[in-house]
Amino acid sequence: MRTATLAGRPALLVDGLAVDIEQASDALFPPDPQALYSRWREFRTWAAGATLPKGTPFDPAELGAPSPTPRQVIAAGLNYRDHAAESGFALPDKLPPVFTKFPTSVTGPVTDVPLPPGGHTDWEVELVAVIGVHAHQVAAEDAWDHVAGLTVGQDISERITQLEGPAPQFSLGKSFPGFAPTGPWLVTPDEFADRDDLELRCTVNGEEVQKSRTSELIFSVPELIARLSAVVPLLPGDLLFTGTPAGVGLGRSPQRWLAPGDELVSTVEGIGELRQRFTA
Repeated sequence: MRTATLAGRPALLVDGLAVDIEQASDALFPPDPQALYSRWREFRTWAAGATLPKGTPFDPAELGAPSPTPRQVIAAGLNYRDHAAESGFALPDKLPPVFTKFPTSVTGPVTDVPLPPGGHTDWEVELVAVIGVHAHQVAAEDAWDHVAGLTVGQDISERITQLEGPAPQFSLGKSFPGFAPTGPWLVTPDEFADRDDLELRCTVNGEEVQKSRTSELIFSVPELIARLSAVVPLLPGDLLFTGTPAGVGLGRSPQRWLAPGDELVSTVEGIGELRQRFTA
């Protein structure tokens, strides 16, 4: 099953067409896409048995973030061995470094992103898991039952803000407006032949800069949920950015940063793509 935020409303995507969920459910579910996650199991049961009207075509430019106003956005760092190596850090042991991207940075899949003046803005393609069921002290073997679905994410990062000062400011450096694009839609875990092994890639102006598979994650999606939920309750609609592979601008020689006019395309197998254009 695929769900999306279309013109600010929740929609089911069927054969490439959009079905408005509030209208199709006779207002059983509200027109607020975020509210869907608090009733995710009920919604899944309804969607599995519903007789849906014929969908309508839609403009991808009207798509918003699948979870547009999450209460928590939690991100894992150094969760691919090659990225830890290019960053000059030892591999994490019990848990990867964890930070937040503030929810005001969350946007949809096709956006223009203003570059912070005087900054070094970098790219980080990631698989994002969206929580569908409250998760607290969840075992890894049960973790997928708490996931509403998967989507594509970009952990856009302004490295000067992130790394300057007496201590790093990861959350601030990664939370400028537009720095957490997600989408283009949410895909439920049962849609994948192997939900733990998906290709992800990223291009800048058509040049491939990142390519890997989620099977290379040090801590898989279930393991991340288990270890995070041992400390922090994960709430319906929360976003979990799972980490990025090697190839970021910070790790290159010479280092490379995004510039006005650049186009960043981020893709995850079986889901779709994000497309960001950067402006001064």
